[in-house]
Amino acid sequence: MKSNEINPSSARSIEWITFDCYGTLIDWESGVSDALSPFLPPPVDRAALAARYIAVEAAVEHERYRPYRDVLAAAGARLLESLGHPLPPGSERVLPNSLGSWRPFPEVSEALRALRLGGYRLAILSNVDRDLLAASVRHLGIEPDLIITAEDCQSYKPAPGHWRRFQALSGAEPASTVHVAASLFHDIGTAASLGYRTVFVNRHDALVTGVAPTRVVRDLHVICTVIDELGAS
Repeated sequence: MKSNEINPSSARSIEWITFDCYGTLIDWESGVSDALSPFLPPPVDRAALAARYIAVEAAVEHERYRPYRDVLAAAGARLLESLGHPLPPGSERVLPNSLGSWRPFPEVSEALRALRLGGYRLAILSNVDRDLLAASVRHLGIEPDLIITAEDCQSYKPAPGHWRRFQALSGAEPASTVHVAASLFHDIGTAASLGYRTVFVNRHDALVTGVAPTRVVRDLHVICTVIDELGAS
């Protein structure tokens, strides 16, 4: 069986697959780097820039709930100021304004279509505003069955609000759901603590510590095989 095919005779114990979006489906690191690099002198270490941005954004989210477009604007401005290159007047919202152009990882659309053809229901649980996420969903090639945003929950992952709302709207129990995400901090730890099986998409070969995902994959090329195995186990 090919890695992007579902075995229809198994995996029926799984009904829903929930996904984080940015970093899991959408290449947010390239999006952030593309938006902010023009304001920095070359050469720009894009990986280091993205890593620093993660820490700044988490701090902004921790302060209080605010719309994600405001989180992006604040985090981008703070990051560049900390690097000694404040955003010039008129560019304060360059990061939220760029989000609609961020693209999926190359394998994502095919993987999502294969899961849908396999009979699974798909949800996205994301730390964004609804209109921002809608712009990204248009790039995915499929429309999710359910979308849960920070705007809906008035909280940001790793708080459990997204999963609580997903369960309330879908009626699905953790036993019939697998959560797929690229962040141990924002997703995998909380989902596991709530009883969900998890798939950690480890695109950068990060050290896995502090939490034990059910499965670890490099990207979504093999997600159908992994779901098939989890459903049969």
